[in-house]
Amino acid sequence: MYQLPKLRYLYQDLEPFIDTHTMGLHYEKHAKNYLNQLNDLLKKNNYDYRYSLEKLIYHINEFLEVDRENILFNLGGVLNHILYFKGMNPNPKKPSGKLKFYLERFFGSYENFWNLFKKKALELKGSGYTFLVLKKNNELEIINVSNQETPLLYGYIPLFNVDLWEHAYYINYENERLRYLDNFEKIADFESANKIFESTIKY
Repeated sequence: MYQLPKLRYLYQDLEPFIDTHTMGLHYEKHAKNYLNQLNDLLKKNNYDYRYSLEKLIYHINEFLEVDRENILFNLGGVLNHILYFKGMNPNPKKPSGKLKFYLERFFGSYENFWNLFKKKALELKGSGYTFLVLKKNNELEIINVSNQETPLLYGYIPLFNVDLWEHAYYINYENERLRYLDNFEKIADFESANKIFESTIKY
């Protein structure tokens, strides 16, 4: 069965930007609920867990047609949450190496990238995520997805994201998404994004 990676920090470590209660609920309830529902659906389909979570999306036609939509929804929920949790840290690292070079190439500077990332996040209607993605032509782009869609569905490699479902921030920020984004920047960690980019960029 698939599992969620252990967090690299304690729930309380992201205070005051994200409170302990929100982090506990987010990881133990919301993310694990997607995981449990995904595993239940896969068990129903007699799946043998031969693929990674990322590769599973490309084999959706191997499952019962009646279950495919729910498998994709819950799989997206798992993948999106894993990336989100990896993208936060009480001692965050900025983009470095090749990712830093490409961010500056496409957006001018990290500061300009973040302003555009925040602007895109404020444009999202309803629930979903804002992603920094790597496209097949080695271009970086900031995109929004609804609900639990994953950029993998569009052939993009997700590098970094922010969760814009209200359960991610409502206890702290109520409906003030801008304030959430401003504080999220203070814990936004690009260590995982740096590694993903280094391993997938094509020359």
